[in-house]
Amino acid sequence: MRIIGMLGGMSWESTAEYYRLTNELVRDRLGGVHSARILLDSMDFADMEQLQSAGRWQEAGELLAAKASALESAGAQMLVLCTNTMHVVVDAIEQAVTIPVLHILDATSARVRQEGLSRVGVLGTAFTMEQDFYRDRLAAGGIQAIVPEPQDRATVHRIIYEELVRGVVTEASRARYRAIIDRLVAGGAEGIVLGCTEIELLVSAEDSSVPVFPTTRLHVEAAVEMALT
Repeated sequence: MRIIGMLGGMSWESTAEYYRLTNELVRDRLGGVHSARILLDSMDFADMEQLQSAGRWQEAGELLAAKASALESAGAQMLVLCTNTMHVVVDAIEQAVTIPVLHILDATSARVRQEGLSRVGVLGTAFTMEQDFYRDRLAAGGIQAIVPEPQDRATVHRIIYEELVRGVVTEASRARYRAIIDRLVAGGAEGIVLGCTEIELLVSAEDSSVPVFPTTRLHVEAAVEMALT
């Protein structure tokens, strides 16, 4: 079993899901009392949130690249960045290490294509929904990304940062997300990509009339497959 290096803490709520899912999938694959071999660097999200808000992406990339290099030096044989948004600096991370870095959208795009879909709605942080890095990676896989209207984007982002990263999950916010999903479907979305790891704490397949693609779970499935192959 390969040692999985995890860059986490962005936020710890979603990183806990990465840790739980990874161990559950390894247990299911190997049976008995097996669990995953994981090296986890869980940073203080307040530090990263400040860099995000200030648009200091190069500095954020340098920080994560240094952490990735340290994980490789500690014995990690592959890397998982436990966040959608910070894949905006994945190039810096890849350049800092010699081990594979599993991109969250490669696993997601593969599942979308497997379902025969080509247009998906994307829910995530404002950075993920509005910057090019996410839609360009999907487009490279032949998938068109549709994002909510500005007011809906603001709602999605606010709920992530004011509630989900703090472990707050409410029915009122679930209802707001459901309404936004409905509007994306009405606008032509054939599926919904949960493009923020925390959103899976709030929304599931039951909240959508079209297929839902949970990026955290898909990312973990790809990581476990690589770790056990």
